Amino acid sequence: MNLITSRDNPQVKAIRRLAQDSTAYRKQGQFWLEGDHLCRAALVRGVRPVQVVLAESFWQEQGQEWAGAGGQVLVLPDTLFASLSALESPARMGFVVAWAAAPEVLPDVPTVVLDRLQDAGNVGAILRCASAFGYRQVLALQGTAALWSHKVLRAGMGAHFGLHLAEGLEEPALEALRVPLVVTSSHLGPYLHELQAQAGLPRNCAWVMGHEGQGVRDSLMARAQLKVRIAQPGGEESLNVATAAAICLHASATSGV
Repeated sequence: MNLITSRDNPQVKAIRRLAQDSTAYRKQGQFWLEGDHLCRAALVRGVRPVQVVLAESFWQEQGQEWAGAGGQVLVLPDTLFASLSALESPARMGFVVAWAAAPEVLPDVPTVVLDRLQDAGNVGAILRCASAFGYRQVLALQGTAALWSHKVLRAGMGAHFGLHLAEGLEEPALEALRVPLVVTSSHLGPYLHELQAQAGLPRNCAWVMGHEGQGVRDSLMARAQLKVRIAQPGGEESLNVATAAAICLHASATSGV
């Protein structure tokens, strides 16, 4: 156990950058997980931390349990730990985990493509849906919120560790996919529930989820093998993208095709 009391300690500064800068993980090759739920989710998937970082009060209560998680154990006074956290109520423990960019696109697996989604909560929620419904890969095109930022990690609730994730991709990278590209539209294609009833909805496909305001870009609409609409009997103009993703991914995952 290493007790650190200075806010100017180089290790503390590095953790602070990871916790508060949404893209620092790309430069440092590490990301920050805060809270026992996320850390346990990582351990269950075989992810081991580089560092286990504990507030002093947490070390006194549960330190021995977490000391065995792997990596270096750093203990910080509670006020110093709180200064690292981006949360309103700091969780008193976290992991620093090694990160590397995914090297390739998996061509033949159920996939979700994120087209310039801006909201970290939406991105994390879609990752969680993807994992829950059996999708193995999420591809984020340039302009999408950073997948390993602390806000997306918290919204994903551990889903990251069961998915193949690639980000910062240009549209031509999607040419590597060997599954049909499916998009939602407000006015084109059959209704989702009708396709599902007719067993016409593919299970192994790549669903494209578009920008919160602009939707899926025109060039991706043109690439799509299938366009579908979600029925909205209540008359709303559109759905939140994470809500639309949950509806579409569930329907596709339970389809017979």
